Amino acid sequence: MEQGKYSVGLDIGTTKIVAIIGKENEYGKIEVLGIGKSKSLGVHRGVVNNITQTIKSIQQAVEEAEVNSGLKIGSVVVGIAGQHIRSLHHSDYITRADSEEVINEDDLDKLCNQVYKLVMLPGEEIIHVLPQEYKVDGQAEIKQPIGMYGGRLEANFHVVVGQVSSIKNVARCIKSAGLDLGNITLEPLASSEAVLSQEEKEAGVALIDIGGGTTDLAIFKDGIIRHTAVIPFGGGVITEDIKEGCSIIEKQAELLKMKFGSAWPGENKDNEIVSIPGLRGREPKEITLKNLSKIIHARVVEIIEQVYVEIKNYGHEEQKKKLIAGIVLTGGGSQLKHLKQLVEYITGMDTRIGYPNEHLAGDSDEAVASPLYATAVGLLMNAIRNEGKEQTAEEEEMEFAEEEAVLAGHEGETQTASKVRKERKSVFDKWSEKLKDFLDNAE
Repeated sequence: MEQGKYSVGLDIGTTKIVAIIGKENEYGKIEVLGIGKSKSLGVHRGVVNNITQTIKSIQQAVEEAEVNSGLKIGSVVVGIAGQHIRSLHHSDYITRADSEEVINEDDLDKLCNQVYKLVMLPGEEIIHVLPQEYKVDGQAEIKQPIGMYGGRLEANFHVVVGQVSSIKNVARCIKSAGLDLGNITLEPLASSEAVLSQEEKEAGVALIDIGGGTTDLAIFKDGIIRHTAVIPFGGGVITEDIKEGCSIIEKQAELLKMKFGSAWPGENKDNEIVSIPGLRGREPKEITLKNLSKIIHARVVEIIEQVYVEIKNYGHEEQKKKLIAGIVLTGGGSQLKHLKQLVEYITGMDTRIGYPNEHLAGDSDEAVASPLYATAVGLLMNAIRNEGKEQTAEEEEMEFAEEEAVLAGHEGETQTASKVRKERKSVFDKWSEKLKDFLDNAE
């Protein structure tokens, strides 16, 4: 298979690192060509805290994906999460020189670039600038202003901010593992791409991605991202609680949670007991499933309540901001028994478990359609889309350059063609370049 015909998503999580190789088939579905998974050893709550271990884990996952697919991995799209991520809302405007000319892509880029220049707290960097509604000469609630006349172009933006050092550490791991960094995407945005339908985004929906180290939230309404948050707790703290509460080792606690764990204590009878082998000749431990559920329930309630505070802060109670499609749960933590019922009970909102299978080709491996891989599949979709954009831009650019060369008497590419090249750069590409320069300089 030719290089460039496939793309790679890399999910650097707290419990696992997943590399997923795939391409788009003729029906627009994702065909997974290979998947590699390794235990994540150098990441704590979504943030890299051991570079060497993380590089090893990335290489392991990448090698496994390469063996499974028989392909070589070059460039990857990577996800970023962690407690350092925060989001804010910002309004900005530009005054156009000529209001008799229609608004074009250039004007939108100019407005977005202005937001990238916002002064952040020391050590912070803007990751995403996501336009919400636009205003043209005071006319509000415009979703797409291109082609309209107007002198003053305004917009409300959802700005996602992260720590420069954390972003640099992720990029350093990718580089040291012998890979190229194609793009960095916020993980809740990647997960939402994989498991949410356009109808849900229009109606209003909250996506809760429960990972090992963090719980990510993304709220959509009217098809637009409205709010994102990263809560620094996930499935890992539930395992930790079981370990402490039952005085057993982590491996056993994780197995107990997955096999017998339930978020609803009323489900288990008092006489349901599981026996766990003791360490080095010690007596086996007997643990009641009711007690296990109580430990899990207490922590899950705490996580869901924190998420619900974020949903209420967005203004879910108001009729105008009501999330009609309710909540979608995804990530490894969403597989916990009776979690859906507990979330519905706490929030009073309709809830379903989100599987990334809607975008996958029919013959895909069942394992990939698990909520566990939602972020990885979303990152792969992002990588495929970026690849497509780049190819289209390159083709258009070549055509334009050829036309210009003919007009200029075959003198090669003219200034107009190079101007078009500059215009082709999307805001995110500019940010990626800025980040790459920044990393190169840091070395």
